[in-house]
Amino acid sequence: MPAKCKSNAWPSRLRLPSLASSWWVFWWWPLSLLPANMTHNSSYTVQLEVFNGPLDLLLQLIEREELDITKVALAQVTEQFLSYIKVLEQLNLGDIADFLSIAARLILIKSEALLPRPVERAPGEEDPADELARQLLAYKRYKQIASALHEREGANLKTYLRLAPPPKVEKTLDLSGVTTLDLLEAVRRALALLPDKPELGTVVAPPKVTIRDQIRLIARSLKERGGRVVFQRLLEGAASRMEIVVTFLAILELTKRRKIEARQAEMFGEIELISVGEWTDDDSVLSELEFE
Repeated sequence: MPAKCKSNAWPSRLRLPSLASSWWVFWWWPLSLLPANMTHNSSYTVQLEVFNGPLDLLLQLIEREELDITKVALAQVTEQFLSYIKVLEQLNLGDIADFLSIAARLILIKSEALLPRPVERAPGEEDPADELARQLLAYKRYKQIASALHEREGANLKTYLRLAPPPKVEKTLDLSGVTTLDLLEAVRRALALLPDKPELGTVVAPPKVTIRDQIRLIARSLKERGGRVVFQRLLEGAASRMEIVVTFLAILELTKRRKIEARQAEMFGEIELISVGEWTDDDSVLSELEFE
């Protein structure tokens, strides 16, 4: 049945700022939030003096200011909806809850529209229009998130994970035909292949390196190279860390006695040892040492 409506101009005495905000919230209600059985495809229709058609079309007309809500009998809309659900074979509690929420908001907004002046609210009391807008925004966010999760679920249903390959099982040695005596004989043959252990009385002592020996080595190197030698060259023939440490102590001893000087042209560069004076006989230095 085609919808019919009577276009009425909005009374100027009711155009109040607070009412405009309430009406804007009501007209902003998206049709996607209506119950499924209240769309054009549903058999439920609203039959009023000023309107005859689906409930969502009624909201569209109010949104376009083509229908005055003060001319809409909300009690009659409620009675028709109750009559409609009585004949249903199965009730949908979600649809009923949605209708009750919409109807309650419409009653509150209409009651404010009929008042001659704006409603004076108590301090801290929230405007129903603002509350409705906040609830609608929250509902819209949850609906968008639910839609995105539904799309991801549908995409994952078409995804197939690669199965892990079967684990590789190492082959074990079959010892079912081997006796304990066979194992004992195998151990004996393996032990026989081991080298003989050295006697406990034989101890190999590391070579002894003294500061006197390293001073002689430094003196000999200075003579061979014209009184100059690089510190790194003295360590090229070192056989152990102990020999390196003793060589370094010998250099410190010669430096302390002003027999050599250590120079370094740049940071982290090579250290050059230079003989001071003409000392060629290292015995004069060695005789002054109080240690070996």
